[in-house]
Amino acid sequence: MGRTNPTYRQFLRRYETRMAPFRRALRADPQPQFDRLLARAEEYADAASYLNAPDPERAIIFSMLLFQERELAALRDHHTHSDSER
Repeated sequence: MGRTNPTYRQFLRRYETRMAPFRRALRADPQPQFDRLLARAEEYADAASYLNAPDPERAIIFSMLLFQERELAALRDHHTHSDSER
């Protein structure tokens, strides 16, 4: 990404704009989760920029999945430790 391709962060901003109608169509209760998913894609912007993919949408989705996996691992770890303390 860079001169010939938009940067990942630029692509992410356009992706958020493109997804705005989807967000508006959601009911109010899942909108915060939707916003958090997009924030998760920002979390790995440095790694996604390094990829320099012609279609960075996959990096966006993978970033979201990677963050979800981190959260699940933390919950599993917490659950395992709380069970062992009993």
